[in-house]
Amino acid sequence: MVPAAGRGTRVGGDCPKQYLPLAGRPLIEHTLKRLAVHPRIAGLMVVLGAHDEHWPGTFALNGKPVHTAIGGAERCDSVLAGLDALPTDVAGEDFVLVHDAARPCVRLADIERLIERAGATEGGLLGAPLRDTLKHANEAGHSERTESRDRRWRAFTPQMFRRAALCAALREASRQGVQVSDEAMAMELAGFAPLLVEGAEDNIKVTTAADFALAEFLLARTT
Repeated sequence: MVPAAGRGTRVGGDCPKQYLPLAGRPLIEHTLKRLAVHPRIAGLMVVLGAHDEHWPGTFALNGKPVHTAIGGAERCDSVLAGLDALPTDVAGEDFVLVHDAARPCVRLADIERLIERAGATEGGLLGAPLRDTLKHANEAGHSERTESRDRRWRAFTPQMFRRAALCAALREASRQGVQVSDEAMAMELAGFAPLLVEGAEDNIKVTTAADFALAEFLLARTT
C-alpha cells in the first residue's frame, strides 16, 4: 500500500511532490515500479487525494493489479481507507506492506529481508540504528544536552503488519484521539512490539527539492 494523498508542501509549487519529475518520470512511478517487481508482492493499493488530477490511471504494473482508494486528511486516515478498500481476497491474517510514495530507492533485498524476518512475527518495519550524535535543543536552538543513542532507531518503510491487526490498531488510535506518525506507532499503542529490521540508509524519503538530485543518483545505483 502506498499512501499518496498528501501534497508535500516542503518542496513547493502547485504539483504534489509525488508527481514531480525524477529522472524523467514522476517520483511515484519509480516507487510503484520498485515495489511491483518484487516477486512476493501480489498487488498494489495507491491511496489518492480526493481531487487528484495527476494520477495517470494505472491499472497494472509488472502483471500485478494496481488498485486505488481515496484517502483522508492525515496519513493514518489514508492508510485505513486503503486497508478497507483492499480486495476481499486479502484476508485479515495476510500481511500488508505500507510504503511511502516518496521512498523510490528502497532496495529489493531489504524488502525481502523484511518479509522473511517480520513475517515470522506479528510484523515489523525497516529502519537503521541511530549513528550520529544526538542533541537536545532548547527553544532558542542551542544544544542543552547530548542524548543517548542506545537502542535508538530511524524508522523507514515498508512497514509490514497483518491487515486486520493494523486496521484495529489504527481505529483504536483514532478513537483515542491519537494521531499516529506511522503504522508501527499504532501497533505499539495496541500492545505490539514491531520487529526492527535493519535496511540500507539510502532508502531516503524525498522531502525537499535538494533530495530529488540525491534520489536520482541513488536510483541509478540501487536495485
